[in-house]
Amino acid sequence: MNSCLLCETPIAEKPSWKALLALEQQTEICQDCSKKFQRADIKEEEPFLDQITSLYTYNEAMREYLHQYKFLQDVALASVFANELRALLKGNATIVPIPMHPERRIQRTFAHVDELLKIARIPFTHLLEKTGTEAMGEKSKAQRLAMEPLFKLKQGTAIQPSTYILVDDIYTTGTTLRHAATVLKEAGATRVDAVTLIRAEQ
Repeated sequence: MNSCLLCETPIAEKPSWKALLALEQQTEICQDCSKKFQRADIKEEEPFLDQITSLYTYNEAMREYLHQYKFLQDVALASVFANELRALLKGNATIVPIPMHPERRIQRTFAHVDELLKIARIPFTHLLEKTGTEAMGEKSKAQRLAMEPLFKLKQGTAIQPSTYILVDDIYTTGTTLRHAATVLKEAGATRVDAVTLIRAEQ
């Protein structure tokens, strides 16, 4: 019997032949915890992005989840939303996670967006490098607009005239995704979409 990754309540699962053959996705959180997350299901166009999709709102349950996952380094929580991400990120587009600066990677001990994709078994490619360590939440709107580019292409990277999907954990102002999309489009990408787990209120 599995236990909920968030509240540790035992999760009773009905036996099935799919489960025995590992064809059925395991439930990682209990129904009570699952109900606390509020779906957003936002799909819209953004400057420099052909489409941005966000799955959940940034409510109290999601804030606690993100804090425990990213800042308390509970890597096991990467699996909580694996089914939702896998259903959304299927197709032939190249999946590009928003990268962390190497210094931030050392501080956090793991790349949280990479882990979300790995546990969901979604192939991805690192095409971008972060140029600075500043966090967007620490800057005003005027400061964000005046910033130098946040990303550059990794050395030796060739961008094809095809579709790319940027993936990040949370959308707040869109600055990070717009900077990343601009680099890809200027390098030759035909279409750049984005997917985020969370949409925060601005």
